[in-house]
Amino acid sequence: MKFFNFHLMPYRHADLEAIQKNGSAWVTFSNSHYDPKLGAELYHEYLDQMEYADQLGFDGVCLNEHHQTAYGLMPIPGVLAGALARSVKRARIAVLGRALPLLNNPLMVAEEFAMLDNLTRGRFIAGFVRGIGAEYHAMGINPAESQARFAEAHDLIVRAWTEPGPFSYTGKHYQFQYVNPWPRPYQDPHPPIWVPSQGSSSTIRWAAGLRYTYCQTLSPIATVKKFFDMYREEARKAGYEASRDQLAWSNCIYVAETDERAMAEAKPHLEALMTRLLKMPMEMLLPPGYTNIEAMKRIKSTRAVGSKPQSVEDLVKSGLVIIGSPATVREKLAEYEDLAGFGTTLTKTQFGTMPDDMVRANMQAIAQEIIPHFKDAA
Repeated sequence: MKFFNFHLMPYRHADLEAIQKNGSAWVTFSNSHYDPKLGAELYHEYLDQMEYADQLGFDGVCLNEHHQTAYGLMPIPGVLAGALARSVKRARIAVLGRALPLLNNPLMVAEEFAMLDNLTRGRFIAGFVRGIGAEYHAMGINPAESQARFAEAHDLIVRAWTEPGPFSYTGKHYQFQYVNPWPRPYQDPHPPIWVPSQGSSSTIRWAAGLRYTYCQTLSPIATVKKFFDMYREEARKAGYEASRDQLAWSNCIYVAETDERAMAEAKPHLEALMTRLLKMPMEMLLPPGYTNIEAMKRIKSTRAVGSKPQSVEDLVKSGLVIIGSPATVREKLAEYEDLAGFGTTLTKTQFGTMPDDMVRANMQAIAQEIIPHFKDAA
């Protein structure tokens, strides 16, 4: 199993009660709550943590994109990936991912990702997402056009990477007289493409058809298995057997000496993530036109993450997060690996309001007590 350190880069100094009163940490939570001096320190703290993950032996580090939220300070993840491209010496760098429908010019991502692929000499992973519903409120994009804009932007980017330019392009949403991006990607024909999703059947079908790595976002392990089984079935329909390397699970892991200590230490920070930073009303999570009726019914029936408070004990019991002693974490992760059949864990070692000393201790424990067990087993 490969271990990637997935950082959300939250504004961990956020006033949690103010978020509660506002109803969400997204879009409508005033940026007057952001202190630039504290924020600047956080950026350096978080980049240092990702460099530390490389030094500890994690296989990769992950960034993502969100807008107008205290949940994650990465509206332009390429800026941070560029900062890491030279300081992270060995691990892969993944942007999981750029929200393509929010862009008016997808060629900017083709250029940005090609630059990162060159800077890392081929250690870059390109992630493409539609973006969650709140992003469409933040960016003023019609959510009903989300899927069509995503598909067209993706096709244009891949063509720009693989077809010599200049050529012209005329689509429904994007038109260009000249498509001729410099530089070209370092990897041939282009960086690996990974596709994170909350479990959209159309996204899973599309990713499996193109043999892209599918990344299941923070979900109970039974849900993870269901969607990974769906991917494997779609792969068979496409004429091949999916490998474990094509499936990645995003989770939170916290390790301490005992189960009781791990729970006591992680609990307030996980509660801050789940009940404050992730919280948003359903109309913001799923704006009209963003998804089809069947998907909306499924999401509502499973209670989307952040829609209602859940106890940390419930989250652990459902397998959405893993908290405990080294032995407990090894046992649970091995159990979930066998159940769902994934080859990569996208592990949040920092979550919610967790301070730097706890994060580093957690990362070190994972690197020393967890990763070697799965490398040896492989």
